[in-house]
Amino acid sequence: MSKGIIKKVAGPLVVSEGMKDANMFDVVKVSDERLIGEIIEMHGDKASIQVYEETSGLGPGAPVESIGEPLSVELGPGLIGSIFDGIQRPLDAIMQIAGNNLKRGVEVPALKREKKWSFVPTVSIEDTVEPGDIIGIVSETELVKHKIMVPNGVYGVVKLIKRGNYSVDETVAIIKTEKEEKELSLLQKWPVRVARPFKKKLLPDMPLITGQRVIDTLFPIAKGGVAAVPGPFGSGKTVVQHQLAKWADADIVVYIGCGERGNEMTDVLNEFPELIDPKTGQPLMKRTVLIANTSDMPVAAREASIYTGITIAEYFRDMGYSVALMADSTSRWAEALREMSGRLQEMPGEEGYPAYLGSRLAQFYERAGRVMSLGKNSREGALSVIGAVSPPGGDISEPVSQATLRIVKVFWGLDASLAYRRHFPAINWLNSYSLYVDTLSNWFSKKVDPSFMEYRAKMIKLLQDEAELEEIVKLVGIDALSSKDRLKLEAARSIREDFLHQNAFNNDDTYTPIKKQFLLMKLVLEFYNLSVQAIEKGALVETLLSLPVREQIGRFKYVDNKKSAEEYKNISEKIAAEVGTTWNKEDF
Repeated sequence: MSKGIIKKVAGPLVVSEGMKDANMFDVVKVSDERLIGEIIEMHGDKASIQVYEETSGLGPGAPVESIGEPLSVELGPGLIGSIFDGIQRPLDAIMQIAGNNLKRGVEVPALKREKKWSFVPTVSIEDTVEPGDIIGIVSETELVKHKIMVPNGVYGVVKLIKRGNYSVDETVAIIKTEKEEKELSLLQKWPVRVARPFKKKLLPDMPLITGQRVIDTLFPIAKGGVAAVPGPFGSGKTVVQHQLAKWADADIVVYIGCGERGNEMTDVLNEFPELIDPKTGQPLMKRTVLIANTSDMPVAAREASIYTGITIAEYFRDMGYSVALMADSTSRWAEALREMSGRLQEMPGEEGYPAYLGSRLAQFYERAGRVMSLGKNSREGALSVIGAVSPPGGDISEPVSQATLRIVKVFWGLDASLAYRRHFPAINWLNSYSLYVDTLSNWFSKKVDPSFMEYRAKMIKLLQDEAELEEIVKLVGIDALSSKDRLKLEAARSIREDFLHQNAFNNDDTYTPIKKQFLLMKLVLEFYNLSVQAIEKGALVETLLSLPVREQIGRFKYVDNKKSAEEYKNISEKIAAEVGTTWNKEDF
């Protein structure tokens, strides 16, 4: 252990002398209050330390002690349903010790040591094991079977393993390696800045179904993919992330509130235990891990919070689960980087952000992916990352948004004007995109319908044509448009209001299965295509737009998901019948 003394304090940056034996990224305890910090720069025996707690009152001469280990998280049973701060301190345990205000220097283990877990072995004595192999199962919640894996670097033969109730730090197995006998517990530690290893990365060719029509049909994200949700204040970034956390096709959700307002994390805490998971009927909190680093907590800890969250997410991915990670928001994390860079007197890049902002963001997002895990019986796991970006004034030309867009493959551009019109999700269909469409088209064609991508392309074309026609309408008025163009405007309005808009408070509309999404898209386009044919045969556009079946198309999204195929058939027949009455068949 290296010991030194404080030479200088500048906000969250502490410079210490006498640390020649310390290493980069070592965790240090600063002053007699033992505040947690991390070495981020070394010059001879001088260490620049990023302190993750409030530093007011610290002064030169106070002791600094390195613990000789990098910043790591504890991984084991007890993670699910917990709420941690940015450096994985359990906030509920801290509250019992310190009350409602987070005090400095509180030391509490991340996982409860007194709680006993029922461990069921899945290997026998004399079995050969290697890193990533599952040696046993702990039922952490009704929804999550926690798989106890052999830690990295441990190869050998099982010498002892037995069923029973254990706390996380008790020995559950002994592995005889070439050099020694290694005791394994339910707990393992992993440095947060190092990505967990895997055997192989798989192609992102399966979508992460979210039940949100604008996402799944128009701008899908792949399982193991990365998406950015940029938008100005009040455009609904957090609400979109909450909705995805509730409904995305993921086994585990890790939600990181990085520098967000406390009331937004309170919403998650109040809602998730009450929300029932539609797949299992259990509270959503029973498959969720929360990392809360709210805006009133120390700024520097934001920098650690997204690494803490993604390391926990990788751990569950290695068990073979599909994990969705929500980072809200990476702009606040970048602000922490900017502050530390300024304190270190580094040469600033654009708008004061450090020149390495892009590479740090890339290191974070590249830890996502669909992978085959380590171990003899390799498991397929996926880690999908959805990062909110909060550009000041909604200007996405600023550095954090631009650096993010160079890395991610899905851009869901939020629009404040849509949010103010109560259009949810407020994702602008004209400037959003997904680069996964080509790799996912096979899946949609096989699992949903061979013509899925064709209908999707038609819908996007109608929305783009609408934007162009609206410019003409502003100049010369709607009466100057041809009947077909007026019909096109109405079809696009139907797409916007009936397909893209969702009611998060309606049980049948808040989540739409992908097959029902296709049927709704088909109904909207069937009406449009038949109406175009009717106009060619002399039908009046006013007559077509006043047909009663249009209301039924709009109400299809509120139909019980189980009855959607039957209802689609009824409405489809009505469309053909009603549109057929709008032109005089005797003329043909």
